[in-house]
Amino acid sequence: MAKSKGAVQKVMLKSTAGTGYAYYTKVNKKNQTEKLTKKKYDPMAENPETGKKGMHVEFKEEKIRS
Repeated sequence: MAKSKGAVQKVMLKSTAGTGYAYYTKVNKKNQTEKLTKKKYDPMAENPETGKKGMHVEFKEEKIRS
């Protein structure tokens, strides 16, 4: 007997700073219908105040390309 696909899907959280840095996580699509956004650490983003690399930026959900 074949199992049905679960509600949990893998998604990619991509940095809005434009560095290309990404986190991967799982999301239950039955409970959460809107796109996921989180504020996380991006080690490649440059802080405009200090000029150093690494700061917290907004990450938005994107589909994983197969």
